[in-house]
Amino acid sequence: MADEEATAGSDNIVTEYNTYEDFLDSQITSLDLYYLEDEELARQLVELGYRGSGEVLKREEFEARKAAAEASRLSKRSQQKTLASSGKDLKNLFLKALAQREEANRSGKMTTIIFIRDKNARGQEISGYIDYAHRLKTEDFEPYFSCRKRLLPRPSDLSFYNWETQTSTSNPTPNYQVIAENASGLLFKNKRDRKILNVDPKAPTPGDNSTRTVLECRQYTQVVIYDHITRRKT
Repeated sequence: MADEEATAGSDNIVTEYNTYEDFLDSQITSLDLYYLEDEELARQLVELGYRGSGEVLKREEFEARKAAAEASRLSKRSQQKTLASSGKDLKNLFLKALAQREEANRSGKMTTIIFIRDKNARGQEISGYIDYAHRLKTEDFEPYFSCRKRLLPRPSDLSFYNWETQTSTSNPTPNYQVIAENASGLLFKNKRDRKILNVDPKAPTPGDNSTRTVLECRQYTQVVIYDHITRRKT
């Protein structure tokens, strides 16, 4: 506990002072300067722990913590910039819905499943369930948010069906297990909190901590979004 408090104190010091000299100067009193008559000597005494009321922090440790604090700040900035929807003018209702959920799916707070039914490039009707969080991690979504590509289900998604060729596939993802052989129809089991997500439109609820949103949009024949708020099993 004492170590944690000391580390927190050091972290406050490196964010408060730009340079090690600024930190040393903050520990020197006007009385020290009066008696020593030498600022550099006063700094050395603080560094050695002979002067100053605060924590003794060596130059190497101060600079290491300063570098770590800067790296952490840049990392947070970079995470904010990684949102593919950031800065996009989204007039499309479907893309707006994806943008609203992007950060939560990237951070793991939410695992969204998107059901899409529409026609592929060959004019064949297809439908499927997409693990949004998994796709975000494995694919660049900037072209989707820029309207250069259309999001469609693939045979590699959670579930896929081609109505013309009658090709059917289902695949587990890092977030969901597919339960296909079930009297209730297709179910998805969240791997983190073990909760079942029921995508049957006739079901009174999709499951615990889950919501079902039907989107009416011109770009697709049918879109349904299932949001699951993830809670770790304790």
